[in-house]
Amino acid sequence: MSDVDVESMEILTAISGILSAATPDACTKLFRGILDRCGIDTFAAGEIDLHHRARCVFHIIDWPDDWRRYYFASGLVNRDPFLSALERYTRPFTWAELRADRTLPRLGTEALDKAAEAGWIDGLIVPIPRGGQRVGLISMVARRSMITERQKLLLPPLCICFHVRLRGMIAGHDLPVAPAGLTARELDCLPLVSKGFSDREIAAELNISVSTAHEHVENARKRFEAGTRSELVAAAVSLGVIHF
Repeated sequence: MSDVDVESMEILTAISGILSAATPDACTKLFRGILDRCGIDTFAAGEIDLHHRARCVFHIIDWPDDWRRYYFASGLVNRDPFLSALERYTRPFTWAELRADRTLPRLGTEALDKAAEAGWIDGLIVPIPRGGQRVGLISMVARRSMITERQKLLLPPLCICFHVRLRGMIAGHDLPVAPAGLTARELDCLPLVSKGFSDREIAAELNISVSTAHEHVENARKRFEAGTRSELVAAAVSLGVIHF
């Protein structure tokens, strides 16, 4: 059997395993195993709203601690060239393609240069359109080699399967980074708001005052850049933060 056939069979086997996996950790282990075989060092999975960047949600972050700290502390999350590129790219694309894109903003070029300084050679971005301005995303990065054309063809089906399965199992407090900077209490309120609870009912459920419950919900609404509570719930559900 050729190397191409072996790699294809490994990916198909991983897809089958992910579909039957019972936990996020089990899904991630299978996904991580294929990336290791492909020479890919790290990845992140999430969901974004291109019109409201504050609604960016990470379902999993597999980055080294130093890069994770830099990404959030520097504000790169708000000018990530890969996220900006999703306004133009609807298909999988590599960092090499992005570097060759002459329309890339200066801040985007600086971000790629910073990634290169950290030792990241190439990466593969797999967008998963959700309709409207919502896009699911798997972002993979390699230190050892460039992403090959074969990997660009073979990995997206695995990424889509992993993303959909993971998104269905992770919500709220399981997220590695609180979406839109929500506090733990604000996250607690979201599923209750989705059930139509009033401030008084939320207060009773969480054993807090009515005014505090109202404040938590309003803070969550503002952080999500939502005009109403209904829009807040719709945004949280569409991004996989809460589930019905």
